[in-house]
Amino acid sequence: MSTSNQDDQQKKKIKNRYEEARTVRRVVLIVLAIILVILTAVGVSGYYYVKSALEPVAPNSDEVKNVEIPLGSTVSRIGSILEQENIINNGTVFRYYVKFKNEADFQAGEYELSPSMTLDEIIESLKTGSVMEEAVVRVTIPEGKTIEEMASIFANHTSVKEEEFLERVNDREYVKSLIELYPVLTEDILKDDIRYYLEGYLFAATYDFFTEDPTPEQIIEKMLDKTEEVVLQYMDQFEKYELTIHEAVTMASLVENEAREYKDRRLIAGVFYNRMEEGMPLQTDPTVLYALGEHKDRVLNDYLKIDSPYNTYMYADLPIGPISNFAENALQAVVEPKDSNYLYFLAASDDGTIYYSETNAEHNRKREKYIHH
Repeated sequence: MSTSNQDDQQKKKIKNRYEEARTVRRVVLIVLAIILVILTAVGVSGYYYVKSALEPVAPNSDEVKNVEIPLGSTVSRIGSILEQENIINNGTVFRYYVKFKNEADFQAGEYELSPSMTLDEIIESLKTGSVMEEAVVRVTIPEGKTIEEMASIFANHTSVKEEEFLERVNDREYVKSLIELYPVLTEDILKDDIRYYLEGYLFAATYDFFTEDPTPEQIIEKMLDKTEEVVLQYMDQFEKYELTIHEAVTMASLVENEAREYKDRRLIAGVFYNRMEEGMPLQTDPTVLYALGEHKDRVLNDYLKIDSPYNTYMYADLPIGPISNFAENALQAVVEPKDSNYLYFLAASDDGTIYYSETNAEHNRKREKYIHH
C-alpha cells in the first residue's frame, strides 16, 4: 500500500473519531440541558408547592374551629388532624417545618384555631396550651362492650343518636379513610361478613370531650387514638405468635369475655393456642351469642348450629373479627399466655371458678360436677 493511501485512511479514521466525539458531545449536552430543565421545573414547582403549604389556608377567614389534639399525639398525627380540619394546607410539610424549627412540647387538648393562622401562630398555640381546660362531657366505656352497647351509652350521655353512631362506624368510605390514618386498622376489618367494621377497635376507657355536642367522628377518632396507643406497643409480640393485629385484637375480645382474672385470661389464651395447634374449633360460647345477635343467660344446643363466621363451634380457628372491646390485660394475656397441656375449660355455675382439663373425658366429669343443669 502506498504511503499516500495510508495517510488518507489515517485522516479518514481521525475524521470519523472527531465526528463521533462531536456527536457524543452533542448528545451529552442535549441530555444535560433536558436534565437541567427538569430539575429547574421540579425545583420551581417544589418551591411553590412548599411555599403554598407554608401559607395560611385562608388568610382572610374569620372562621374559628375547635380542634382536639389527643394525648400522646405525634407531630405526624397532629399534622394529619390539622390538615383534616382544614387548618393547614399540608400535614407532611407541617411535620418537616416543625422539625426544621426544632419545635417540641406540644400540649394535648382542645384548641381554637383558624385557617387564617400562619404555621408559626399555630405552633405557638399548640405549645402554650391555650385550651379549654374543663371537659364538658365525660363518658366511661367499660370492657367487654359491643359497638351496639357503646352506641347506647353515647346516646345516653351525648347528643349523638344510636342509629347515627352505628351508621358512621359502618360507613365503608369513612372507615377506609380511617385505615389511612391509623396503622392499628387494616384491610382485614373490611371483610364482607364482619358485622361492624370497627367492632373491638373502640377501646374501653373514660373519655373527656371539650364540646357539648361531640360528633360521631370525634368520638370514634378519640377512641381509636386510645386503641392505637395501647395496641401498637405489642406489635413485636404479635409477630412472635404469628398473629396479625386483627387476629390479636379478635383473640383479646374472646379472652375478655371468658374470664375476669388475669391468671385465668393467660390460661385461657394458652388453651386457645393449644386448640388451634391441634386443629380443634375454639368452641367459645360468647362467639355463639355474638353470632346470635342477642344476649342470653344460657347457650342452648340449638344456638351452636348457627351458621356464622363468628360461631367457633361451627368453624375452626378464630372468628372473622372481634366480638367486643377488651381491657389491656386481655391483650397482654394473648401475648403472654400460660403454657399448659389444657384443651378444655369451663366456669362453675355457683361462683364462676374456672376449671381446666387436658381430656374431653375429664372435662365432661367436671361439667357433671360443677355445672347445674
